[in-house]
Amino acid sequence: MRRISIFGATGSVGANGVDLIRRAGGPAAYHTVALTGGRNIARLARMARDLRAEIAVTAHPELLDELRDALSGSGVEAAAGPQALIDAAQRPADWVLSAIVGAAGLVPGLTALAQGSILALANKESLVCAGPLLRHAAQASGATILPVDSEHSAIFQALGQDNLESVKDVTITASGGAFRDWPLERLAAATVAEASTHPNWAMGQRITIDSASMFNKAMEVIEAKEFFGLRPDQIRVLVHPESIIHAMVSHVDGGTIAHLGAPDMRHAIGYALNWPARAPLPVAPLDLAALGSLTFRAPDEHRWPALRLAREVMAAGGMAGAVFNAAKEQALDDFIAGRIGFTRMAPRVEMTLQALSARAGFGDDPVDLDTVLHWDREARKETAA
Repeated sequence: MRRISIFGATGSVGANGVDLIRRAGGPAAYHTVALTGGRNIARLARMARDLRAEIAVTAHPELLDELRDALSGSGVEAAAGPQALIDAAQRPADWVLSAIVGAAGLVPGLTALAQGSILALANKESLVCAGPLLRHAAQASGATILPVDSEHSAIFQALGQDNLESVKDVTITASGGAFRDWPLERLAAATVAEASTHPNWAMGQRITIDSASMFNKAMEVIEAKEFFGLRPDQIRVLVHPESIIHAMVSHVDGGTIAHLGAPDMRHAIGYALNWPARAPLPVAPLDLAALGSLTFRAPDEHRWPALRLAREVMAAGGMAGAVFNAAKEQALDDFIAGRIGFTRMAPRVEMTLQALSARAGFGDDPVDLDTVLHWDREARKETAA
């Protein structure tokens, strides 16, 4: 029986992964090794009981007693804290879904790769912060990294067996988020509640706000470079409000292959779960006649300066990705807490990049995890200052 683990099980991506496992037969079809989550202990415990997991881990040590109580009598082990996450990732598993949001997902992902697992990667921050480290870890252990972001899964599927030499460029699409049609002058007064509503996708608060600011898409641009080995000039972004086309691969012969599907994360997760085969999924089929039309427009970088910053990060290389991600996460924290306005996030990130780019070692590729975490800490301090 295939052994699986899900890191970040209680978030939107992780919960969709759990849903697919349940629909496929749950403990009759898969042996669940580890489920991890954050503060939603009731949900984590319910998932662990349903899938008969070996262990459930919360990232928050102060919630361990609550988790133990919720799992009492189930036979599921309870643990808490950063080291418990690493210990869970060290348990042998054939397939691991990395769905922890933010840089916190980097260490468990690297640990899973060291075991030789298939890593279904929804945590884009890992590749942005430490792409070379993940690739090296996978190569050393014989592990496989599969994309779970809908856009990168679409690129992966559209590429098929094609050699990158035949690829002219790739296009990833963006819905434009909550504010795509707002007047620019109104953005400065946007509230957290307004930024937390997505027109197409059902996602957590942080990624929904990142969608509104286009920081999520900026991260995906960098992720595409790291995952597929593309040049920065080969990666394009197109605003596509309907979110039906997720990515397109254009070839040197003038042809373009597009991946279409409903805006449902269960497709990308299910594709990674069943790869290299395909299996039926509970995803609504497309009815193009009912849709009638699909629309596109070029992104306005005055509205979404994060896209410009992504190009600058790719050009800088070295530790720029780790700094960019950490600064983005800190700026998002500050916006959610009401310390800065919506339109102040991008300038905060840009100022952090400029300040840290003058420090020794900024242009060097990451050689180990400690180096990445050092630059992550420095960027957060600089952004919060």
